[in-house]
Amino acid sequence: MDVTSVLQVTHNARGLGGLPISGGGQLASGLLFRSDALGALTDDGRRALADLGIGTVIDLRTDAERARSADRLPEDGSVTLLELPMQGGAMDEMVKRMMPAAGRSGMSVTQVAELLQHVPTLEDLYIAILEGSSAQFATIARTVLAASRTDRPGVLIHCTAGKDRTGLASALLLLLAEVPRDAVVADYTQTETDLARGFAEALTGLITALGIPLTPELDTLATKAPASAIETAMDWIATHHGDVAGYLRHGGLTDEEIAELRRVLRGEDA
Repeated sequence: MDVTSVLQVTHNARGLGGLPISGGGQLASGLLFRSDALGALTDDGRRALADLGIGTVIDLRTDAERARSADRLPEDGSVTLLELPMQGGAMDEMVKRMMPAAGRSGMSVTQVAELLQHVPTLEDLYIAILEGSSAQFATIARTVLAASRTDRPGVLIHCTAGKDRTGLASALLLLLAEVPRDAVVADYTQTETDLARGFAEALTGLITALGIPLTPELDTLATKAPASAIETAMDWIATHHGDVAGYLRHGGLTDEEIAELRRVLRGEDA
């Protein structure tokens, strides 16, 4: 369910309820939402959080990202903010490399060439995030479970563009709920369509404004969401942990928490 027009101003926001689950039925509605950053929310956008039943926001951005654009949430404390920094996403990593050199006097040809030599693929980036963030992903899962017991059970997960860290977090929760792999991939790739509404142009504009040529590799890292990236992440989890439950268990989630969260996400009675 696209909620971009409701959560003004976001570019890549949607609810995940209603996705198909194995054995028939649909993912429970009103529990899981994903988006890009909330620093530009209007007053109407902030009120929409309550209308959607969202009582918890999980911000996966680094401290530096939040300092550039803090979330704009209701001032009455009705929304709990969990700041859960995760290994920097695609654009944040690039910005951290670009800005020091650009801040001095512009990047030299040599500096640009050196930077472009170290542009990771999305596949490599996602494996690195998974390797270093199992505890954070387990905390996300535990937070969703705790929120489900409240009168505002909706949890919105976001990073900067809502593509990489948010994409992985969403995929893990969907897989735990036994949403079919093809539906998980389709949700992930939807982000590329959403970002193309204008946000992708802003991201690439940041790069070119610093004198960085927009190579195909860099464009993919910043704005694309190819199926191969999330499929590689899912295959890595299967190879190294057996399944998503095994990965979250590695991060500290208990078997009881895993079973209860799966039941809640699937909308099943206790």
